[in-house]
Amino acid sequence: MLPRKIMSACISGPIFAIILALVNPNPFEEPITSFWDYASSITLATPAYLLYSFPVILIYGVITSVISDKLASMVRSATNRYETVLSCVLHLLFGLVLLPYSLGASLLFFLIDRRLQGQNRAFKPIHALKSLILPPVLYTFCWDWCTFRGFGHN
Repeated sequence: MLPRKIMSACISGPIFAIILALVNPNPFEEPITSFWDYASSITLATPAYLLYSFPVILIYGVITSVISDKLASMVRSATNRYETVLSCVLHLLFGLVLLPYSLGASLLFFLIDRRLQGQNRAFKPIHALKSLILPPVLYTFCWDWCTFRGFGHN
């Protein structure tokens, strides 16, 4: 279960950073006057959001997701129903820490984890290690893109 949870964090972290950058591309409220300003703001905001959100998603998200699934499976063995619903509710409760950001991140984590779980594969530690490359690749890509395009250098 732990390799799958780490993979879920490594996938949901970058997706969350991209979504957050699309929704709030300029956290410092500077005016965005053109498409290129918007694109550069997204490209600059994504690594910043990733830098702060990914460690939390990886550590807090994996721990609370394991707890949520374990609690839900204990209820399942008692009633044999509603395991997925209870797990989702517990993920969302743990995600109430920093409304609305952490709530969105916890929902995204839950959905990606269920998608991976639905593949009925046994994920191994090597899969988790390989997935750890995704966040740094996105971070590097965004910074390289900014440097190549000259974003942020007016």
